[in-house]
Amino acid sequence: MFGFFGLKALYIIISAIIIAITTGLIFQILEKNKMIEENKNIVSIDENFSIREDIKKRMREYRFSVKQLKADFYGIFSGSVALGNMILWWVLIGMGIASLTGAYIPHNIFHKYMGPSVTGIFMTLIVATVLEICSEGTAPLAFEIFRQTGALGNSFIFLMAGVVTDYTEIGLLWSNIGRKTAIWLPIITVPQVILFGILANMLF
Repeated sequence: MFGFFGLKALYIIISAIIIAITTGLIFQILEKNKMIEENKNIVSIDENFSIREDIKKRMREYRFSVKQLKADFYGIFSGSVALGNMILWWVLIGMGIASLTGAYIPHNIFHKYMGPSVTGIFMTLIVATVLEICSEGTAPLAFEIFRQTGALGNSFIFLMAGVVTDYTEIGLLWSNIGRKTAIWLPIITVPQVILFGILANMLF
């Protein structure tokens, strides 16, 4: 992300975190007021459980040794390789599509339909909803939008809207938790994405 957008990526990351926290809090309120289904797939936790105390306990029990450090390093390395194998192809696909769009779609089309305007914002939202392949794969496409239009907000909307309107994830919520939860997800998140996108266009 920083390789594409530089320090402007901080805005994207912080905004995404704020949207995630806000959405979680809203869902807690909805669940408390019985407006969505109660998640049955939960793990019961002792009321006296403390994250801080649990961390201290784990730190006390951890034994520093060459063997343990080697095992930890191998675990981190193998996990990183597995993660890289999972997302690398999506990034390459995104880069390929971004290259094709940059080469064959005229510059004025980008400005007219995906620029920092009301039309551009909603067209970006629609394209992101339809084209969501993988959040990692859409990063190069989002940067191409930014490169062509200079609209960071539209790039942010493209990155985030595809995630929050992903029909596979909404379908999983529908089948595993309930239809109300699935329907509320885009209702809560999409306005926030648009708001932060507009703010990005104003600031940058």
